[in-house]
Amino acid sequence: MEFDWTAEQRARYAETLAAVREAFPPGEPGTTPYTRKDWRKLGDLGLLGPPVPVRYGGRGLGALDSARLIEALGRGCAETGLVFGASAHLFACAMPIAEFGGESLRRAVLPGLCSGELIAGNAMTEEGAGSDVGHLAVTAAKVPGGWVLNGEKSFVSNGPAADVYVTYATTDPKAGPFSVTGFVVDRGHRGLRVGEPFRKMGLWQCPAGTLGFDDCFVPDERVLGQEGQGGLIFQYSMGWERACLFAGYLGLAERLLEKCVAHARQRRQFGRRLGQFQAVSHRIAEMKLRLEGARLLLYRACWEMDRGEDARLFIALSKLAVSEGVLASALDAVRVFGGRGYQGADGIEAALRDAVPTVLFSGTSDIQRELIAKELGL
Repeated sequence: MEFDWTAEQRARYAETLAAVREAFPPGEPGTTPYTRKDWRKLGDLGLLGPPVPVRYGGRGLGALDSARLIEALGRGCAETGLVFGASAHLFACAMPIAEFGGESLRRAVLPGLCSGELIAGNAMTEEGAGSDVGHLAVTAAKVPGGWVLNGEKSFVSNGPAADVYVTYATTDPKAGPFSVTGFVVDRGHRGLRVGEPFRKMGLWQCPAGTLGFDDCFVPDERVLGQEGQGGLIFQYSMGWERACLFAGYLGLAERLLEKCVAHARQRRQFGRRLGQFQAVSHRIAEMKLRLEGARLLLYRACWEMDRGEDARLFIALSKLAVSEGVLASALDAVRVFGGRGYQGADGIEAALRDAVPTVLFSGTSDIQRELIAKELGL
């Protein structure tokens, strides 16, 4: 069993981390949505398409190598909303298009998604379909040459800024697991209504809003896969998202750990360095334990994906470990920094706010526990 990276992999990680830090210098995280300039920087760094085939503008990397680059992005960039938005764009939108889109759709959309010319939003969540994604109120009716979509998606990350949307709609409510079909919709499609950004707790750099379909016509060439394959396609995208997107949060957890270690060495109270108090040093030790445990599970999930194995168990385990771990460690970081952690300058309180939604999106922690139990035969 090998736990080391090759020289090429180590160099790629180091180069990416250095480039990210140069492109997004350390500082207090921003409070406004990312700009097109920021997005293009990610494209120029090759971080919007690591696993997309080279012929469509990507880098052709596997899940493990892609996750390692997203980890570097999360460690080097304090704008976690930007990291999240880019990862959702890549794993929930670009990858299902690359795998299930027709050749003309791939060539029309993927190069722009990889370069940063285009922004993609994943439109699945509805008011009545959060975890229960098999019962969508948005419908698609077959008409000559395409489909007409009606309904509303309630929470679309990147939505207000996106140029392209990957969405899912009920095409045959009587077809059980084959009732849903996937579509790719351009922002300019008539009948598409893009909502304004709404306020949320964290990930401020990533705008999110509603998406409405009012007799929105989508041509047949914009269907993902075949009619009724939407559920399978969405689960495929969730495999990539739950494994690789959360690598960005490994990077965040490592950045928090580094900050806490530095602070505990420098800060003095009662004539001693903060790190000499067992209550502080043990808290930081727990942060390290969570990070390394979650990292091993995430790498294992990606390794299984690259081998073509059934990775569902390890994907659920890693998603649960990363999300619960980074949330606990962000709260610990606030405690280690004390009053400074509650202020904005060090980015600690922002990290806590950005960590909270990890236990909600891409399947809640309770959903991951249900998936794990199912894989164990319970």
